[in-house]
Amino acid sequence: MRIVIAGGHGQIALRLERLLADRGDRPAGIVRRPEHSEDLAAAGAEPLLLDLEAATAPELARLLDGADAVVFAAGAGPGSGAARKLTVDRDAAVLLADAAGLAGVRRYLIVSSMGADARAEYPADEGFQTYLRAKGAADDAVRSRPDLDWTVLRPGRLTDGPGTGLVRLAPGLPRGAVDRQDVAAVLAALLHEPGTAGKTLDLLSGDATVAEAVAAAAGRD
Repeated sequence: MRIVIAGGHGQIALRLERLLADRGDRPAGIVRRPEHSEDLAAAGAEPLLLDLEAATAPELARLLDGADAVVFAAGAGPGSGAARKLTVDRDAAVLLADAAGLAGVRRYLIVSSMGADARAEYPADEGFQTYLRAKGAADDAVRSRPDLDWTVLRPGRLTDGPGTGLVRLAPGLPRGAVDRQDVAAVLAALLHEPGTAGKTLDLLSGDATVAEAVAAAAGRD
């Protein structure tokens, strides 16, 4: 499979690219900084240069030529202001959906967040509220697309480690944490599981293997 990842230099994206390349897929990552290309190449991914905040859907669609699936793993980051949370976490996700539609790429995975909601109320932290609303609006936009076989993945609080390979994957899970390596492993498995299309799934550390969790989410347990 050729899989194009928006936000190709992100922490989850680089892990995903390595996993995909190791199993024989052909990952490509969209980055806006040329100096990030070497990191993608080292992960086994083709670097594609494009600024998602300035591109048009037809420009992005040209990069998706021949793709079997796309993954939205971009994010403005915790140090960004409210404006970039909207232009990256929300608008760039919608742009990728529009481009996938133009390019005829149906499979679309979006990395969201537990608690994402376009009407989220989080008065203790206005920046985090904006982030949850931006992610929620992006999820809503993707889920509204009949031309996409979408899956919304909503990880809990992200941690850095080697991953355990053991997760919980289901709608409506309680708050918790999950390692970025395990998020990448679940994304890699979801890309090859069409039975998870049309589902919004929360993701936490747990006690099921990634293969078992994805099979259960697809109704194959």
